[in-house]
Amino acid sequence: MKIARSRILLAALAVSAVAAIAGSSLAQRPPPTLRPGPPPLPNPILYLTSVEPYTTASGNFMRYNYDVFNKDAYPAAMFAAAPGLPPCGGNANSSRTWVDFFENRTNRRIYGFCALGSPNNLGGIWFGLPEGQLPPSYVYIELIDRQTNTRYRSNLADTVM
Repeated sequence: MKIARSRILLAALAVSAVAAIAGSSLAQRPPPTLRPGPPPLPNPILYLTSVEPYTTASGNFMRYNYDVFNKDAYPAAMFAAAPGLPPCGGNANSSRTWVDFFENRTNRRIYGFCALGSPNNLGGIWFGLPEGQLPPSYVYIELIDRQTNTRYRSNLADTVM
């Protein structure tokens, strides 16, 4: 019986010693360092500014004009010419970030911009539909940063004022 108690006491002391050593070595380790980086960019906040008729050689259309409320949150470098990236049609100096409009119900691409040049130009984006064609209920945009392969998807925006 004395031997059993001695073994139990010895085992308890050994466990306590190991725990104390492990605890002290953990306490001496410095916390991991976080590498500060730029804050993440927000998703665009899209809103309809106006709807207006326009005419081309192809016929009569309605233009749905939009702005991005938080366009100032995006760095100018995102919209700089990017000749090292694939061109947009014949434009070899298209911007690093492209902007596409999508219909929310089907996620079908409606229209896009590939050479905005500045985040301020997000205040003049639009898509057109033939006069008399009903617009989708809502649209959204995606900013596609082709350099970082990052997409920023907006909220759903109305197509009626």
